[in-house]
Amino acid sequence: MRAIRDRLRRLYGRPVSEPHGHPIAELVRTILSQNTSDRNRDVAYGRLRERLPTWERVRDAPVSAVADAIRPGGLAETKAPRIQEVLRLLPAVGGRPTLDWLGDADRDEALEFLTGLPGVGRKTAACVMIFALGRPEIPVDTHVYRVGGRLGLFPERASFETAHDEMLAITDPEDAYELHINLITHGRRVCRPQPRCRECGLRRMCPYYRAGRFPGR
Repeated sequence: MRAIRDRLRRLYGRPVSEPHGHPIAELVRTILSQNTSDRNRDVAYGRLRERLPTWERVRDAPVSAVADAIRPGGLAETKAPRIQEVLRLLPAVGGRPTLDWLGDADRDEALEFLTGLPGVGRKTAACVMIFALGRPEIPVDTHVYRVGGRLGLFPERASFETAHDEMLAITDPEDAYELHINLITHGRRVCRPQPRCRECGLRRMCPYYRAGRFPGR
């Protein structure tokens, strides 16, 4: 894993984690990102915050108002009630929902709470932990799953849950953010569904390449 880290670093640089400290914002953004593009997610999130600028207002608004705000992100009729249900299940301080306690919570307790929320899986929980709070996780999205599987970082056809566990087990905590970002970049640019193996800077350490499984071999 360290060799892969070093090679990716030479290819794409060394991204630095800058946790933003807003776990509810990350949670809602990640829910909005499901089955849509980053651009559409960002438009939907921006409209939601503009129209309903506090999480209490999002929680308590008519569901139709939330759905209308997030419509550019797609699946608004599904995501709007889900976001409101999540907000209602969060602890409240002075009537305001909060997740600030996650920063000091035991990791297993934090993940259990997050994945117990409706529509929140391991990837979403990991995004909250690493992007909002700077706690080491490697969210396994489709890019990380594809690249990691081809590199043999977890068993072939492993569940996403297993892939999360395996990736975290073999990654130095201080490298988690860097590897997550660079694996995604590599998955978008080179190790695509139809991989560009002959252009890949990782091919000499890649079981998928050595087995000759790539197109046009």
